[in-house]
Amino acid sequence: MAQLKVEHITHSYNMNREILPVLNDLTISVNSGQFVALLGPSGCGKSTLFNIISGLIQPHSGIVYVNKNKIQGISGAFGYMQQKDLLLNWRTVLENVLIGPEIQKRSNIKAEKEALKLLAQLGLQGFANSYPTQLSGGMRQRVALVRTLLMQKVILLLDEPFGSLDAMTRTVMQSILLDIWQEGRQTVLLITHDIEEALLLADKIYVLTARPASIKAEIDVPLSRPRDIADRELIKLKSELFQMLKVEMEHVFDD
Repeated sequence: MAQLKVEHITHSYNMNREILPVLNDLTISVNSGQFVALLGPSGCGKSTLFNIISGLIQPHSGIVYVNKNKIQGISGAFGYMQQKDLLLNWRTVLENVLIGPEIQKRSNIKAEKEALKLLAQLGLQGFANSYPTQLSGGMRQRVALVRTLLMQKVILLLDEPFGSLDAMTRTVMQSILLDIWQEGRQTVLLITHDIEEALLLADKIYVLTARPASIKAEIDVPLSRPRDIADRELIKLKSELFQMLKVEMEHVFDD
Protein backbone atom coordinates (compact mmCIF):
# COMPACT_ATOMS: atom_id res chain seq x y z
CA MET A 1 0.00 0.00 0.00
CA ALA A 2 1.30 3.46 -0.84
CA GLN A 3 0.11 7.03 -0.59
CA LEU A 4 0.96 9.46 -3.40
CA LYS A 5 1.14 13.21 -2.93
CA VAL A 6 2.00 15.76 -5.60
CA GLU A 7 2.56 19.21 -4.14
CA HIS A 8 2.74 22.58 -5.92
CA ILE A 9 3.98 21.25 -9.26
CA THR A 10 4.73 23.95 -11.82
CA HIS A 11 6.24 23.26 -15.22
CA SER A 12 6.79 24.96 -18.58
CA TYR A 13 8.27 24.00 -21.94
CA ASN A 14 10.60 26.06 -24.10
CA MET A 15 8.91 26.04 -27.51
CA ASN A 16 10.88 27.80 -30.27
CA ARG A 17 12.39 30.19 -27.74
CA GLU A 18 8.97 30.91 -26.23
CA ILE A 19 7.91 29.74 -22.77
CA LEU A 20 4.79 27.54 -22.78
CA PRO A 21 3.34 27.17 -19.24
CA VAL A 22 1.86 23.67 -18.78
CA LEU A 23 1.25 23.08 -15.07
CA ASN A 24 0.55 25.79 -12.51
CA ASP A 25 0.95 25.09 -8.77
CA LEU A 26 -0.84 21.74 -9.06
CA THR A 27 -1.45 19.68 -5.90
CA ILE A 28 -3.19 16.30 -5.70
CA SER A 29 -3.36 13.48 -3.16
CA VAL A 30 -4.11 9.78 -3.65
CA ASN A 31 -4.55 7.71 -0.49
CA SER A 32 -3.32 4.14 -0.18
CA GLY A 33 -5.53 1.80 -2.20
CA GLN A 34 -7.55 4.67 -3.64
CA PHE A 35 -8.64 4.95 -7.28
CA VAL A 36 -8.41 8.56 -8.47
CA ALA A 37 -9.15 9.97 -11.94
CA LEU A 38 -7.89 13.11 -13.66
CA LEU A 39 -10.23 14.89 -16.10
CA GLY A 40 -9.22 17.90 -18.13
CA PRO A 41 -9.19 19.43 -21.62
CA SER A 42 -6.94 17.86 -24.23
CA GLY A 43 -3.43 19.31 -24.06
CA CYS A 44 -3.80 20.73 -20.56
CA GLY A 45 -0.74 18.87 -19.21
CA LYS A 46 -2.07 15.61 -17.77
CA SER A 47 0.55 13.43 -19.47
CA THR A 48 3.27 15.90 -18.48
CA LEU A 49 2.16 15.47 -14.88
CA PHE A 50 2.52 11.68 -15.18
CA ASN A 51 5.99 12.09 -16.68
CA ILE A 52 6.94 14.23 -13.69
CA ILE A 53 5.49 11.81 -11.14
CA SER A 54 7.31 8.86 -12.75
CA GLY A 55 10.58 10.78 -12.85
CA LEU A 56 10.92 10.97 -16.64
CA ILE A 57 11.15 14.77 -16.42
CA GLN A 58 11.92 17.13 -13.57
CA PRO A 59 9.42 19.90 -12.73
CA HIS A 60 10.51 23.50 -12.49
CA SER A 61 9.13 23.50 -8.96
CA GLY A 62 7.16 21.23 -6.65
CA ILE A 63 7.63 17.86 -4.95
CA VAL A 64 6.34 14.31 -5.38
CA TYR A 65 5.98 12.15 -2.25
CA VAL A 66 5.33 8.44 -1.82
CA ASN A 67 4.49 7.55 1.79
CA LYS A 68 5.94 10.92 2.86
CA ASN A 69 9.26 10.11 1.16
CA LYS A 70 10.40 12.66 -1.40
CA ILE A 71 10.76 11.14 -4.87
CA GLN A 72 13.47 12.45 -7.17
CA GLY A 73 14.06 11.00 -10.62
CA ILE A 74 13.11 7.48 -11.65
CA SER A 75 12.36 5.61 -8.44
CA GLY A 76 10.86 2.32 -9.58
CA ALA A 77 7.84 3.04 -7.37
CA PHE A 78 5.35 3.24 -10.25
CA GLY A 79 3.80 1.03 -12.88
CA TYR A 80 3.32 3.53 -15.71
CA MET A 81 1.15 2.77 -18.73
CA GLN A 82 1.59 5.54 -21.31
CA GLN A 83 -0.78 6.41 -24.15
CA LYS A 84 1.51 4.70 -26.68
CA ASP A 85 1.79 0.97 -26.09
CA LEU A 86 5.61 0.98 -26.60
CA LEU A 87 5.64 -2.75 -27.35
CA LEU A 88 8.85 -4.24 -28.75
CA ASN A 89 8.06 -5.59 -32.20
CA TRP A 90 10.81 -8.25 -32.08
CA ARG A 91 9.35 -9.84 -28.95
CA THR A 92 6.19 -11.93 -28.75
CA VAL A 93 3.21 -10.81 -26.68
CA LEU A 94 4.30 -13.06 -23.82
CA GLU A 95 7.89 -11.85 -24.02
CA ASN A 96 6.68 -8.24 -24.00
CA VAL A 97 4.55 -8.61 -20.88
CA LEU A 98 7.33 -10.47 -19.05
CA ILE A 99 9.83 -7.61 -19.38
CA GLY A 100 9.09 -6.41 -15.84
CA PRO A 101 9.59 -9.79 -14.13
CA GLU A 102 12.79 -10.28 -16.19
CA ILE A 103 14.23 -6.97 -14.98
CA GLN A 104 13.13 -7.76 -11.42
CA LYS A 105 14.65 -11.28 -11.72
CA ARG A 106 11.45 -12.91 -10.54
CA SER A 107 10.61 -16.58 -11.05
CA ASN A 108 9.95 -17.19 -14.74
CA ILE A 109 7.49 -20.02 -14.11
CA LYS A 110 5.36 -18.04 -11.66
CA ALA A 111 5.47 -14.85 -13.76
CA GLU A 112 4.54 -16.69 -16.94
CA LYS A 113 1.58 -18.35 -15.21
CA GLU A 114 0.34 -14.96 -13.99
CA ALA A 115 0.93 -13.45 -17.45
CA LEU A 116 -1.13 -16.11 -19.21
CA LYS A 117 -3.91 -15.66 -16.65
CA LEU A 118 -4.03 -11.89 -17.24
CA LEU A 119 -3.84 -12.26 -21.01
CA ALA A 120 -6.83 -14.59 -20.91
CA GLN A 121 -8.67 -12.25 -18.53
CA LEU A 122 -8.24 -9.39 -21.01
CA GLY A 123 -9.38 -11.44 -23.99
CA LEU A 124 -5.94 -12.21 -25.39
CA GLN A 125 -5.88 -15.97 -24.92
CA GLY A 126 -4.24 -17.63 -27.91
CA PHE A 127 -2.10 -14.58 -28.72
CA ALA A 128 0.83 -15.22 -26.35
CA ASN A 129 3.12 -16.21 -29.22
CA SER A 130 1.92 -13.52 -31.62
CA TYR A 131 3.97 -10.41 -32.41
CA PRO A 132 2.75 -6.83 -31.88
CA THR A 133 2.56 -6.19 -35.64
CA GLN A 134 -0.05 -8.95 -35.85
CA LEU A 135 -2.36 -7.22 -33.35
CA SER A 136 -4.94 -4.47 -33.64
CA GLY A 137 -4.35 -1.17 -31.83
CA GLY A 138 -6.83 -2.10 -29.11
CA MET A 139 -5.18 -5.48 -28.57
CA ARG A 140 -1.75 -3.85 -28.30
CA GLN A 141 -3.17 -1.53 -25.66
CA ARG A 142 -4.45 -4.49 -23.66
CA VAL A 143 -1.02 -6.14 -23.88
CA ALA A 144 0.50 -2.91 -22.52
CA LEU A 145 -1.95 -3.03 -19.59
CA VAL A 146 -0.95 -6.63 -18.79
CA ARG A 147 2.71 -5.61 -18.91
CA THR A 148 2.02 -2.76 -16.47
CA LEU A 149 0.08 -5.00 -14.06
CA LEU A 150 2.85 -7.62 -14.11
CA MET A 151 5.30 -5.02 -12.82
CA GLN A 152 3.45 -5.53 -9.51
CA LYS A 153 3.90 -1.94 -8.38
CA VAL A 154 1.76 -0.58 -5.56
CA ILE A 155 1.09 2.65 -7.48
CA LEU A 156 -0.27 2.52 -11.04
CA LEU A 157 -0.25 5.51 -13.41
CA LEU A 158 -2.67 4.79 -16.24
CA ASP A 159 -2.71 7.32 -19.09
CA GLU A 160 -5.85 6.74 -21.20
CA PRO A 161 -5.53 2.92 -20.97
CA PHE A 162 -8.71 2.34 -22.99
CA GLY A 163 -8.50 5.30 -25.34
CA SER A 164 -8.07 3.19 -28.50
CA LEU A 165 -10.81 0.66 -27.69
CA ASP A 166 -14.32 0.58 -29.11
CA ALA A 167 -17.15 1.43 -26.72
CA MET A 168 -18.22 -2.16 -25.96
CA THR A 169 -14.66 -3.43 -25.39
CA ARG A 170 -13.92 -0.37 -23.24
CA THR A 171 -16.88 -1.19 -21.00
CA VAL A 172 -15.67 -4.77 -20.53
CA MET A 173 -12.08 -3.62 -19.86
CA GLN A 174 -13.28 -1.10 -17.28
CA SER A 175 -15.06 -3.89 -15.40
CA ILE A 176 -11.99 -6.15 -15.56
CA LEU A 177 -9.68 -3.38 -14.37
CA LEU A 178 -12.03 -2.69 -11.47
CA ASP A 179 -12.02 -6.39 -10.52
CA ILE A 180 -8.20 -6.49 -10.63
CA TRP A 181 -7.97 -3.32 -8.54
CA GLN A 182 -10.47 -4.56 -5.94
CA GLU A 183 -8.46 -7.78 -5.63
CA GLY A 184 -5.02 -6.15 -5.29
CA ARG A 185 -5.99 -2.69 -3.96
CA GLN A 186 -3.17 -0.86 -5.69
CA THR A 187 -3.11 2.92 -5.54
CA VAL A 188 -4.30 4.07 -8.97
CA LEU A 189 -4.15 7.43 -10.73
CA LEU A 190 -6.01 7.39 -14.06
CA ILE A 191 -6.04 9.94 -16.88
CA THR A 192 -9.23 9.84 -18.94
CA HIS A 193 -11.28 12.10 -21.21
CA ASP A 194 -14.37 9.98 -20.55
CA ILE A 195 -16.57 11.40 -17.78
CA GLU A 196 -18.56 8.17 -17.44
CA GLU A 197 -15.34 6.15 -17.16
CA ALA A 198 -14.13 8.38 -14.34
CA LEU A 199 -17.46 8.09 -12.52
CA LEU A 200 -17.69 4.31 -12.93
CA LEU A 201 -14.14 3.66 -11.69
CA ALA A 202 -12.90 6.38 -9.37
CA ASP A 203 -13.29 7.16 -5.67
CA LYS A 204 -12.30 10.74 -6.38
CA ILE A 205 -12.02 12.91 -9.49
CA TYR A 206 -9.78 15.91 -10.01
CA VAL A 207 -10.94 18.31 -12.72
CA LEU A 208 -8.11 20.29 -14.29
CA THR A 209 -8.33 23.69 -15.93
CA ALA A 210 -7.15 24.48 -19.44
CA ARG A 211 -3.39 24.92 -19.82
CA PRO A 212 -1.56 25.81 -17.68
CA ALA A 213 -3.39 23.19 -15.63
CA SER A 214 -4.38 23.81 -12.05
CA ILE A 215 -7.07 22.15 -9.94
CA LYS A 216 -10.54 23.42 -10.83
CA ALA A 217 -12.44 20.97 -8.61
CA GLU A 218 -11.96 17.91 -6.42
CA ILE A 219 -15.04 15.67 -6.54
CA ASP A 220 -15.65 12.69 -4.25
CA VAL A 221 -17.72 9.87 -5.78
CA PRO A 222 -19.61 8.41 -2.78
CA LEU A 223 -21.30 5.61 -4.73
CA SER A 224 -21.03 1.89 -4.01
CA ARG A 225 -19.69 -0.45 -6.70
CA PRO A 226 -20.64 -1.78 -9.17
CA ARG A 227 -22.08 1.49 -10.43
CA ASP A 228 -24.92 2.01 -12.87
CA ILE A 229 -24.70 4.79 -15.47
CA ALA A 230 -28.47 5.23 -15.03
CA ASP A 231 -28.10 5.97 -11.28
CA ARG A 232 -29.60 9.39 -10.48
CA GLU A 233 -26.64 10.53 -8.38
CA LEU A 234 -24.19 9.45 -11.07
CA ILE A 235 -26.19 11.31 -13.72
CA LYS A 236 -26.15 14.42 -11.54
CA LEU A 237 -22.38 14.21 -11.07
CA LYS A 238 -21.93 13.63 -14.79
CA SER A 239 -23.86 16.79 -15.57
CA GLU A 240 -21.77 18.82 -13.10
CA LEU A 241 -18.51 17.48 -14.52
CA PHE A 242 -19.64 18.08 -18.09
CA GLN A 243 -20.40 21.73 -17.34
CA MET A 244 -16.99 22.20 -15.68
CA LEU A 245 -15.15 20.68 -18.63
CA LYS A 246 -17.28 22.59 -21.15
CA VAL A 247 -16.14 25.88 -19.60
CA GLU A 248 -12.49 24.81 -19.76
CA MET A 249 -12.79 23.64 -23.37
CA GLU A 250 -14.24 27.05 -24.27
CA HIS A 251 -11.11 28.62 -22.76
CA VAL A 252 -8.99 26.38 -25.02
CA PHE A 253 -10.79 27.57 -28.17
CA ASP A 254 -10.87 31.19 -27.00
CA ASP A 255 -7.06 31.07 -26.88
